[in-house]
Amino acid sequence: MKEIQFREAIAEAMSEEMRRDERVFLMGEEVAEYNGAYKASKGMLDEFGARRVIDTPIAELGFSGIAVGAAMNGLRPIVEFMTWNFAILAADQIINSAAKMLQMSGGQFNVPIVFRGANAQAGQLAATHSQSFEPMYSHIPGLKVITPSNPADMKGLLKSAIRDNDPVLIMESERMYGDKGMVPEGEYLIPIGVADVVKEGTDITIVSFGKIMKDCNKAAEELAKEGINAEVIDLRTIRPLDIDTIIKSVKKTNRLIIVEESFPVGSVCSEVAYRVQRNAFDYLDAPIQRLTQSDTPFPFATTLIAEALPDVSKIVKAAKEAMYLKKA
Repeated sequence: MKEIQFREAIAEAMSEEMRRDERVFLMGEEVAEYNGAYKASKGMLDEFGARRVIDTPIAELGFSGIAVGAAMNGLRPIVEFMTWNFAILAADQIINSAAKMLQMSGGQFNVPIVFRGANAQAGQLAATHSQSFEPMYSHIPGLKVITPSNPADMKGLLKSAIRDNDPVLIMESERMYGDKGMVPEGEYLIPIGVADVVKEGTDITIVSFGKIMKDCNKAAEELAKEGINAEVIDLRTIRPLDIDTIIKSVKKTNRLIIVEESFPVGSVCSEVAYRVQRNAFDYLDAPIQRLTQSDTPFPFATTLIAEALPDVSKIVKAAKEAMYLKKA
C-alpha cells in the first residue's frame, strides 16, 4: 500500500491504462499544457504527447461529440469536464448519442467512453456551479454512473471504467482532489456496481456516496459514543445500483438513513428508499430517513451553505430519531 492524493490516483489510473492500451486517450479543457484544471493529468502530456493528451476549446458539446465518434470507431476516449455544471452543454451527446447508440445501431456500435470531472458543491461557487448530477444521469438507460469517495476507489473504478464497453460517467469532487488515502501497489480493479460496507454495525444503516461519505463516517463515530452501532455503506456506483448489499444490511439493522448532496425530488435517495421498502418492508422498524441538499438553488452565503447541505450533526440527529421512531 502507498499513500497518494485523489488527483494522483486519477493520473495513475489513466496513465496505466494508456500504457496498456494505445486506443485510450485523454481530451478536455486544460488537460495537457496546464496538467488539468485540478492537476489530475500532471505529467501525462510529457509521457504520451499531444496526440493522446489533447487540449480542447471551452466547447463541451463539440469535443464530447468528437469523443463519442472516436469511441464508435474503435478508440477509448477519456473526456475531462472542468465541472459537470458545464457538461450540461454536452448533455445531448451524452444522453442522446453515447447512451443510446448501442441500442439504436442494433448492437453494431459500442461506445467505450469515460466522461469525468468535478461535481457538486465546492464552497462559495453559487447556484450554477454547485449542482450534483448523479440523479440526472442515473435516470438514463445506457449510462453507468460512478461517484468514488477515496483515492483507492477512484483508481480502481476509473481503470474498470476505461476498460468498460459502455459509456461511464465518473463524478468527482473539487474538494477531494487533495485528499490522501492508501492505495494498493500494482495492478488492481474495482468492479462497477458493487457497494462497499465501510463499517459494519447492528443498529442502523447509513448509505451514501462521494465526499459526503466523510461526514457519514464521522457521524458513525459520534453515534458510537452514544451506544448506537451504525453500519455505513458507500454505494460507489449509482447506476448500476447495488441494492442487494443495502437490503442485506437493512435486514440486520432494521433502520435506514440515506444521505446525498443533490436535490430531494427524483434523487438517488428516492430510488434507494423505494427499492428497500419494496423488498424489505417487513424488516423496517422505523420509517426510512433521507438527508439531501435543500430544495432550492444553491446559496452563496456561507451561513446558508451550512443550512443547505447534510452534515455530521444532521446525520447524527436523523439516526437518533430513527432509533426511536416506530413504523406507522
